[in-house]
Order: sequence, then C-alpha cells, then structure tokens
Amino acid sequence: MTQTTLRNTSPKLDKERIPRMFWGKLLVWGLFTALMLLLGIKLYQTTLGPVSRGTAPDFTLTTFGGDSYTLSDHKGQLIVINFWASWCGPCELEADALEQAWRQYRNHGVMFLGINYVDTENEALAYLKKWGVTYPNGPDIRTSISQDYRIKGVPETYIIAQDGTIAGTVIGPIEYNNLTNALDLLLNQ
Repeated sequence: MTQTTLRNTSPKLDKERIPRMFWGKLLVWGLFTALMLLLGIKLYQTTLGPVSRGTAPDFTLTTFGGDSYTLSDHKGQLIVINFWASWCGPCELEADALEQAWRQYRNHGVMFLGINYVDTENEALAYLKKWGVTYPNGPDIRTSISQDYRIKGVPETYIIAQDGTIAGTVIGPIEYNNLTNALDLLLNQ
C-alpha cells in the first residue's frame, strides 16, 4: 500500500500580502466615503434655497462701465441687490419699478446694484438701455456671486440692512410698493 500525501494547492497568503490587502481595501472605502460625503454636502447646499438671513455674502462687482463696488465697503447703507438677465421675461416686469425706486432713494443712503446673470454683454447693455436703468450693473463673472447667494433663477432681489445683514429676499419680480415700503421701514429704524 502506498501512501499518498495530500498537498494544499491553494495559494499561500504570506505575511506581507495581508497588510497590503487591508490597506488597499481601507483606501478604497475611505475614498468612497469621502466621495459620498462631498456629494451629500453638495446636495444639501443645493436644497437650501437662496440665502435669506444672516450676514450678506460679500462680493466685488465690476460694472459694465469698469467701476468696482464691494458690498462690505457700503456698510451703513441700505443696499438693494437685484439678479437679472436680458433673456428673462419676468425681469422686464420689475425693471421700471427698480429704476424708479433707485431714483427716489439714491440720495437717502440707499445703494442699488444690478447683477447680470448668465448673459452676453451686448444683450445686457441693450436691456439696460431699453429700460433706462441708471444704477450700477455688472456681470456675475463665473456666477460666483449668484452661487454665494444660492439663487435659483432670475429675478431675485435682496435687501441688505445697514448692519450688513439680509433684511429681505424676493424671489420673482419685485413690485414698486413692496420695495419702497421695505426701504421706508428700514430707513426709519
């Protein structure tokens, strides 16, 4: 009788390979977790909606004429920020109201800033001329300002109080009476 020796033919796991497998799996799971966290944060931010309270995000707007306005430089003033576009039909509904309010309040410590959203310069300038808009307006380069304010579309208007906090947010066309009532209330505080 011959004796047969059974041999283990499965590959050996050496002592160096086990730690490499562990760290490889840990790295993959770590990257997966980080990706899911980043996606979750982005999803959370996009569902927050426009900024509606707290300190207004600071920005510098360079107008179509080349002047620069930094929001924080105008602390102590009321500021009306309006996001608009030449291709936006509802923006036309508020253009005259904003210009009238600007003319009425510009000598009373109120600053108006128009921020042109995702537009061409020629179309934007034609819009400003058509509606006789005289308050400072400029393009939102790389949509950085609109991202900071988390706008969902145009038009959107933000009223910034003298202390730099957001006093009001209007999604959609703003009406002259609503705007002037809000400005009067804030000026009399």
